[in-house]
Amino acid sequence: MADPNSKTEHPLANILINVIVPVLILSLFSKDPALQAMLGKAARPWHLGPVKAISIALALPLGYGIWYFVRTRKPNFFSGLGLLSVFLTGGLTLYLWNQDGSVKPNAGMLFGIKEAMIPLVLGIAILFSHRTANPLIRVFLYNDTLFDIPRIEGRIAELAAQTGYAKLLLGATRVFATSFFLSAVMNLGLAQWFFRGFDAHSLDALEVYNGIIAKITGWGFAVIGVPILVFLFFTLMRLLAGLRRLTGLKDDELMLPR
Repeated sequence: MADPNSKTEHPLANILINVIVPVLILSLFSKDPALQAMLGKAARPWHLGPVKAISIALALPLGYGIWYFVRTRKPNFFSGLGLLSVFLTGGLTLYLWNQDGSVKPNAGMLFGIKEAMIPLVLGIAILFSHRTANPLIRVFLYNDTLFDIPRIEGRIAELAAQTGYAKLLLGATRVFATSFFLSAVMNLGLAQWFFRGFDAHSLDALEVYNGIIAKITGWGFAVIGVPILVFLFFTLMRLLAGLRRLTGLKDDELMLPR
């Protein structure tokens, strides 16, 4: 059973710092005061310009990931993914932004590929990790914080049902990996949708770029996160049904109390 006193990442804090606050910063802070004045529009105190806005937006999840590591003295898989995404977004932005304030014309495709790369690699890793000592399905779903794995595997050994157990876990792995492949396709499509009609050489190209990144981040959480949650729920139900059939245990015996 998991240690109730262990320091775990709070999901609400994760969503707030990695998604919601950066989206708000990119949406509200990206306007350039000098450009606003040039266009005859009012500059607000929170208009910091695109460079400062994206720097602050990226610094938040980066700082949170470092704080989590210092606090717990161990890496967190999901925080690690967040940090990787931050570095990729920052590095790609530096490449796409030109010195004259314009943006490279292939920004939409490159950002879409960046967004698709992490779930694509994860999906492949989940499939290939199945035959290793540490399958990734045990990181995401079938782990000892949710399931009473010693009891389950003890019953499997008693009933000599290892073959059926292995097939069940392989099926769950394939279904769950599919959600990441779907997410990769949707990430690419979402980036193409929001970058449509983007004028890479307009006066406010950097501001518009930041606004698009904010939209992709915010909408991506809903449009892509919801299907993954649906697949996760389906995989969990499939896993529970298979474990009940193989072991004869009830749900409250298979899963740990929450």
